[in-house]
Amino acid sequence: MFVSFFPQPKLFFTSAAVWSLAAILFWFFGGEQVGAMLGLPPAAAGAPPIIGIAVLWSKPFLWFYIYFVLCVAAFYAFWAWYSPHPWQNWSILMTAVILFFIYFNVQVSVAVNAWYGPFFDYVQGLMSGTGKSTDSEFYLGLADFSWLALVGMNVQVVNAFIVSHWIFRWRTAMNNYFVENWSRLRHIEGASQRIQEDTMRFSQIMEDLGSSFVQSIMTLIAFLPVMIQLQAHITELPIVGAVPQPLVVAALAWCLFGTISVMVAGLKLPGLQFRNQRVEAAYRKELVYGEDYADRAQPATTAELFANVRHNYFRLYFHYIYFNVVRYTYLQADNIFSLLILGPSLVAHKITFGALNQISNAFGKVTGSLQFLLSSWSTIVELQSVHKRLRAFEATLEGEPLPEIDQRYLERQGAEDPA
Repeated sequence: MFVSFFPQPKLFFTSAAVWSLAAILFWFFGGEQVGAMLGLPPAAAGAPPIIGIAVLWSKPFLWFYIYFVLCVAAFYAFWAWYSPHPWQNWSILMTAVILFFIYFNVQVSVAVNAWYGPFFDYVQGLMSGTGKSTDSEFYLGLADFSWLALVGMNVQVVNAFIVSHWIFRWRTAMNNYFVENWSRLRHIEGASQRIQEDTMRFSQIMEDLGSSFVQSIMTLIAFLPVMIQLQAHITELPIVGAVPQPLVVAALAWCLFGTISVMVAGLKLPGLQFRNQRVEAAYRKELVYGEDYADRAQPATTAELFANVRHNYFRLYFHYIYFNVVRYTYLQADNIFSLLILGPSLVAHKITFGALNQISNAFGKVTGSLQFLLSSWSTIVELQSVHKRLRAFEATLEGEPLPEIDQRYLERQGAEDPA
């Protein structure tokens, strides 16, 4: 799966993680200051934030863009020299482009959050009659948001286009790799479906989960300092009272509770999804044989195979009942959780309308990042199922035993057909 697209996957991903961590640490412990030598210094301490689209091409941002390109170029140059790979332009360079666009959109979200404070305080002044304004000033304030939204939307469109091609390139790499070894793989149950369908699903799900995970990490890094700064308005939490870092404590506790609840509720789903693909493949295979051979796909046989499909789907539906009860109950409660913890401060008139919007948005971004496993659990279940099917290919090519579930299938097939 990975070896077809990435050079020496285990070493590659380990080196990518180490290099990324080193680049991040260097940035926070001196790298950000290096830009001053190029006339691109960091923002001065205590300087008011830049509101609007101009922040995205301010000097600190321009230096980060250059720094990112230099780090990617060094990593790419090393792997192009150490272990050249036919897909390295897509697996390294285009992956870096996708990651940059994800980072850029996170920064757009941070800029929008910075816009919330002064704009909604301004709106509060208009509503209470304590502030004065003209129509043009009001619409200029909205224009700041509009430019940010327009840029963010177009970057997302471009990124979606690149991601679509990236996914298909990975599918192509897997397809070529497995087809070259078809003679060794054809005996595996549903081999044709695994190559034709599962390779696409695997690359698509991996990209979706990978980009979501990276976006969650970047959002957490970007918004956690914002939330810590904003929690100066919050002195205590409901029930527990005054605690250090109240918003951070509340976010961590709430997300940990939700993640554990959903993981426990969904323990049975991966195995059921795998069996679902297997019975569907058996039913489809018999129908395909029936297109060419009159003695295949007889009513009794297809009825039995479809009964297996029906039985597995109904089991899946049953287990999804309590999984969805847990997940949707938590997600509905999550919609008002930030207001619950802000209740005492709101009642005590300690925060303004602008601060409320900033805190709610930042808190939502942080909890959304921490809820990655919860929001992605259904996709993770599907990935586990697809991975189990493709893992049988890799086990065969590497001379390892087949996964247990495939071994049991072959044993049953051998018992039913001694010849």
